[in-house]
Amino acid sequence: MHAFHSSIPVRAEGCAQIAPLDDFLVFAASGADALGFLHGQLTQDVTGLPRDAARLAGYCTAKGRLLATLVMWRAAPGADDAPQLYGLVRQDLAQALLKRLSMFVLRAKAKLAATPLHVAGVTASATDVAALEAAAGALPREPWQRADLPSGTWIAAPSADARLRWWWIASDEQLEQSAALAGALGLAPAAQWHAADLAAGIPWITAATQDVFIPQTVNLDLIQGVSFTKGCYPGQEVVARSHYRGTVKRRMAYGTIADAAIQGQALAGMDVYDASQPGEPTGRIVDAASAQGAVSVLFETTLAALPEGDLRLGAADGPRIAAAALPYSITP
Repeated sequence: MHAFHSSIPVRAEGCAQIAPLDDFLVFAASGADALGFLHGQLTQDVTGLPRDAARLAGYCTAKGRLLATLVMWRAAPGADDAPQLYGLVRQDLAQALLKRLSMFVLRAKAKLAATPLHVAGVTASATDVAALEAAAGALPREPWQRADLPSGTWIAAPSADARLRWWWIASDEQLEQSAALAGALGLAPAAQWHAADLAAGIPWITAATQDVFIPQTVNLDLIQGVSFTKGCYPGQEVVARSHYRGTVKRRMAYGTIADAAIQGQALAGMDVYDASQPGEPTGRIVDAASAQGAVSVLFETTLAALPEGDLRLGAADGPRIAAAALPYSITP
């Protein structure tokens, strides 16, 4: 944790909340061919990405299974060897992702490398925004909009409720010059931010869930994470076939487990069962987080198991998963 974050006291009320996200990493893609190279590797339309916005994207195997999901955004215009694009990914798979992508650069003028940038999640209620913006500057409000400010890059994150959320990406220098911001913030645990990500239906692939899901089964196509009009990328044929043939019978749903003893961070990849139809698993946990006395989960399952299924974690008689609505529709 950076000293800036350590200097912020825990204040649960009356101010915006900041959660240092040390389990995330930002990488940079630089070089004259960087955008074109990643356009041919990811599910997103990289070359069409607006300069004032960020987008979700996936990186797949040739069989269409996700090796990573990432939030990506264009860098400010600069020299050919300057960063052209940034990506936010989970720390536990970042190095393997960069190594694999770099294998396919070949003669392209592109370089991928981890950055030392710091990542935090900032959450504010409508009454706390004014004090936050007085210190940080005018912040983007619509999900996926982005602003480059003296304090760093701010990306508006989707939210399942009325609160406003941002990913804040900053350098050491930017944090050191943000003392005024510290006074407008209260320190919160990372799990609290992760739980809000899950409620918003944002699917983060981790090392435990690599090569398991296709983009549609984690709803990536429902939240602007897949372009069906761009050219080829690894797994594109599988992803497109599922889309155009209407064969998506599995989706990602959200739920909670009322058991504070369960450690959410250890659940990714675990099987989900339907107690009304014991036997084979009906799905798997995509991601989970423990916060405020409960466990929030995103899980992939058959559409038939929703909403009436008696869903359980790990076994047909395991802890009950209470399904809840996502902020977007998952049914045709």
